Amino acid sequence: MNMKAHTAAVKRNGILIVMLMGAFVTILNQTLMNVALPSIMKDFGITASQGQWLSTGFMLVNGVMIPTTAFLIERFTTRQLYLFAMITFAIGTLIGGFAQNYPMLIAGRMIQAVGAGVVMPLLTVVVLNLFPIERRGRAMGLIGLAMNFAPAIGPTLSGWIVQQFDWRNLFLLIVPFAILDIIVAIFLLRNVGKRTFPKLDVWGVIFSTIGFGSLLLGFSNAGDHEWLTMKVLGFILLGLAVLTVFIIYEGGKKAPLLNFKVFKNPTFTLTTVISFFVMMGLFGGMLLLPIYLQNVRGFSPLDSGLVLLPGALMTAVLSPVTGMMFDRFGAKYLSLIGLIIMTVSTFMFTNMDETTTLTYIVIVQTIRASGMAMVMMPLQTAALNALPLSLASHGSAMFNTMRQVAGSIGTAALITVMSKSAASFGKSLPASEMIGKTKEQIANHVLIHGIEVAFLVAAISSVIACILTLFLRKNSNGMEPIVKKETN
Repeated sequence: MNMKAHTAAVKRNGILIVMLMGAFVTILNQTLMNVALPSIMKDFGITASQGQWLSTGFMLVNGVMIPTTAFLIERFTTRQLYLFAMITFAIGTLIGGFAQNYPMLIAGRMIQAVGAGVVMPLLTVVVLNLFPIERRGRAMGLIGLAMNFAPAIGPTLSGWIVQQFDWRNLFLLIVPFAILDIIVAIFLLRNVGKRTFPKLDVWGVIFSTIGFGSLLLGFSNAGDHEWLTMKVLGFILLGLAVLTVFIIYEGGKKAPLLNFKVFKNPTFTLTTVISFFVMMGLFGGMLLLPIYLQNVRGFSPLDSGLVLLPGALMTAVLSPVTGMMFDRFGAKYLSLIGLIIMTVSTFMFTNMDETTTLTYIVIVQTIRASGMAMVMMPLQTAALNALPLSLASHGSAMFNTMRQVAGSIGTAALITVMSKSAASFGKSLPASEMIGKTKEQIANHVLIHGIEVAFLVAAISSVIACILTLFLRKNSNGMEPIVKKETN
């Protein structure tokens, strides 16, 4: 390697390290809150529904920010946008750590979300600009490592901190890492890609915010309210109506806020749809096991986090490996094998009962996580490789937005299926099966049935993704898909 190439490689690796640090910190922050919720509710005297806004509020702001990242990436330099995102995130984290009341804590979380919503789409676009197509899989695999290692340690770390210290330490723990990343970014981060200086599409921002915000809010409310209410169906219909107007409006713009022309590329469209079904089953499934472990089996949040830890670590470890495999073999067969593994292992969770061993759960979840590692980043890389660099920011924003929506729909759908099927099963339970059982044992038996049915629906979602994967094309050199040349 000559000196010029070596220098370029050092700069590229420095940029990637800085941004991976930021991605890790922001994702770790998202995984810490659920375990702390009971302590926060007790300190501020709030209900579970109010407390849920710690996650819902973050998700809404995050989901609203992501569609605007295409404009932000094309308008500002990499350094400007990344430093803004991390400084904003750090400020929100500090506010949360020193919150004296619940509104102040919510404000801190929402400010965090403004910064966090920018980091992942920006990181993806930077990788597309830094690496040639034949090496993008490896780089995206490292993103997968950061994305999956944070959730791997998050619940366990959160459970330990909440049991030993005040919940505010969850925020204060993050601050030094965020500040360190900002300092390193000042010295190592370089600008990547070209700016096109688009004008801000004000109506696009308004339509996007109302549309995606209403849709995400409606599905997030589905866990606590009946579907045929304004808080659920009303917000969903409002979101769909406004998003329809948004799509039509953006179609007539020369410089749209979010360019829906990315869906004219069949590979991008197909991989996005496959990812949608994968995320629906995956996000909901991530909630079902903790419910089983904590509500049925009586394990603490820390214990349930430890049960899920091996699977999450497996996903993190395998992500770079699957990235290299993608560069060599493409997405089709890698994703298909991974989805088959995910489908079979998800079906294995449909036969749990009160005596299912933790060993069984750990092994099946680890196998399921292995399949997930073969699916998530390869599909995203294939989707974005299909687009010219001129559409990279829009493709990244669109893909991440669809992932947010899929997660909300999947969570709402599976929790609803679990609740409804459990209630129906409880009403039809024969009296002979209740003899000699306490009310708690009967309630657990009924809840397990609901969880099993929900896992069945998650498995069916994976089956649909498997079938769709068969339609991915594979060209002669094994790369999937082919990149189109940019036009001037």
